[in-house]
Amino acid sequence: MLVELGVVEQRFRAVLEVLGGAPVTDVARRYGVARQTVHRWLRSYARSGVQGLVDGSPKPHSCPHQMPAKVEVRVVEMRWAHPDWGPRTIRYHLEQEGISPVPSRSGIYRALLRHNLVRRKRRRKPRSAYRRWERSRSMELWQMDVMGGVKLVDGSEAKVVTGIDDHSRFCVSALVVKRATARPVCDALALAMRRHGVPDQILTDNGKVFTGRFGPGSGEVLFDRICRENGIDHLLTAPRSPTTTGKVERFHKTIRSEFLQGRVFASIEEAQEELDGWVEHYNTARPHQGIGMVPPIRRFELAKSEPLEVVIDQTPLLEPQPPADGVRRVTRKVGQGGRISLAGHKYHVGRWLAGETVTVAINGGLVEVWHREVLVVSHARLHAVEDEPAAWQRQRRGRPVRPETTGVPVTRKVDPSGSISFAAASYRAGNKYRGKSVQVRVVGDTVEISHQGRVVRSHPIRHDRTKEHGAFANPQGRPQRRNAS
Repeated sequence: MLVELGVVEQRFRAVLEVLGGAPVTDVARRYGVARQTVHRWLRSYARSGVQGLVDGSPKPHSCPHQMPAKVEVRVVEMRWAHPDWGPRTIRYHLEQEGISPVPSRSGIYRALLRHNLVRRKRRRKPRSAYRRWERSRSMELWQMDVMGGVKLVDGSEAKVVTGIDDHSRFCVSALVVKRATARPVCDALALAMRRHGVPDQILTDNGKVFTGRFGPGSGEVLFDRICRENGIDHLLTAPRSPTTTGKVERFHKTIRSEFLQGRVFASIEEAQEELDGWVEHYNTARPHQGIGMVPPIRRFELAKSEPLEVVIDQTPLLEPQPPADGVRRVTRKVGQGGRISLAGHKYHVGRWLAGETVTVAINGGLVEVWHREVLVVSHARLHAVEDEPAAWQRQRRGRPVRPETTGVPVTRKVDPSGSISFAAASYRAGNKYRGKSVQVRVVGDTVEISHQGRVVRSHPIRHDRTKEHGAFANPQGRPQRRNAS
């Protein structure tokens, strides 16, 4: 306080000197301040006397940008009613209610902090730092995936086959299924195409229900075939890159936070009915931050042309479909790089068939590659017709196609643990059959174990199908070793 009084006294003396006729420049130099400061002291003294020379608080009496109390109350009410709403969504609904002036997103965030309705987050990179992409129009690309988390009262958990239009974020598929096997996933795709049309491309991950390009098997699953027969380009994500399907993954987060959180359903039918209602709200009423706070339906435009016929062939993929009679065939062994050589040109088959013998059918302008009576891939013919005779000559030196193993029985002896070995895999037969001989067959996607003409066990295939031929080469099993007497 003494220091403050001393400062006021100095200022008062400077003012008296100026009023007494001393030049302002000399007074300012003597007291070590600027001339403007001395003039400010004079104005304050003339307005309020000695009290005007005392320093006041720099805090303004009012702030024109401060959020009105009634607006802040409404912000808190919205957050309490909708805990999943963030500042952007709250601001959107304030605009819809006609509140003026509408506070900024940062102002809403600070209000939520004051009321402990949000937790302070670490500062992240600005949105401009992230590389974003989207297609230029709707129906150009769909992103599809499978998510879990639909809890039922019986303790089980159902799944949802989801699909999002890349451009509009419009939900084209949200089908609740008990298990996400090939058939339910394809049913979801067929339903989406019948409702909304056929997209140009579909992007999925490398799951077995979507593609068979990365593992042993037929090479073309039902999902792949539906895409091919409807002229859809099926795109796959690169391994270990979940952000490629980021839009549908973000849709999963929205479903979990806004629909599934804390909910248990009596049945799959009830879950589907509730989910349909939520999807309708999501598509038509809920503002989407990624597309400028408008509902997805505002961006989603169906094709103006005549709707395309959706082709859904329900026949099993593993039924024999050999090349027609009269079509020239040769056999080739697939190299380690997943390619075959024909008439001086390389044709890609797939690394999953490396080392396998395939049948190549030359049908007009197409080169079709078959494996175990299943069409794997087809290419436009790259070689000239006059180069084909050399391919026929090489055919005589080629290895014969391995015989079909489906349905062929082999005999195995049950070991002391109650299991048998087949194609480098172990299958359970049962303790009651220890030391006995059983018959093993591959039927469809299962391994059947029979004893005396009766099937005693069946298992899903766990072995590598490419190793079956070694097992069938010795149908009676390995001979028992005997100790020399």
